[in-house]
Amino acid sequence: MSSNSITEKEGSKDNYYVQTVNMDAPAPPGPQMQPFQRTYGNPAPLGMLAYGTVFLCSSILTLASKNVGQPNLVLVFATFYGGISQTLVGMWEMFLGNTFSATVFTTYGGFNLSYGALYLPQIGLAAAYTVDGVVGQEFYNAIGIYLAIWDLITFVFFLGAIRTTLPIVATLGFTVCALTCLSLNAFTGNPHLATAGGALGIIASFGAYYGALSLFWTQQTTLSFIRLPLLVTAPSNV
Repeated sequence: MSSNSITEKEGSKDNYYVQTVNMDAPAPPGPQMQPFQRTYGNPAPLGMLAYGTVFLCSSILTLASKNVGQPNLVLVFATFYGGISQTLVGMWEMFLGNTFSATVFTTYGGFNLSYGALYLPQIGLAAAYTVDGVVGQEFYNAIGIYLAIWDLITFVFFLGAIRTTLPIVATLGFTVCALTCLSLNAFTGNPHLATAGGALGIIASFGAYYGALSLFWTQQTTLSFIRLPLLVTAPSNV
């Protein structure tokens, strides 16, 4: 018998038994604490709502340019909602490890901030192309180049989103078509191209709204008949 054992004798002198207690045996485990798990929200619906709202406002003002006059209202949406919100969403998506979403939202946050800056008189962009109080064609050519560059960037995003969901693919696809028409309108002054660009922009906006609401209306927030399906375009193994 080892030295780390205790031998106990019990019973009468005619009947006894030996109980051995092993002191080397491990103690029974006590209650263990569960590791704390932090839960993060999904920032994508905010980014898509901001995207759709800015584009919707800009497109409506494009279609109603004769009745509105100066489209400076888009400055409010583009800067204080689209620009700030999408930039923040992009940073949050990067923290969550979603590289594609982070790149798209941060890029469009910069686009909205720069687009809003076009209407700021303090920037002096239009004044630099103004002669005798008249904005020259060079200004519109510069806007055409500006929109064409963003059109190319959006096309790159469109190619990278084919395996996501149908609303995202449709939003980026119609955005490419809208920016193409608006860029050509800036170069040529053709009003039909502006009308087409505005109409396509509205369609892109509703695609963004659908994508946002399909993530925003969940089982925890609303009824089943209100929720929208995600409409995934391709399985993950393709």
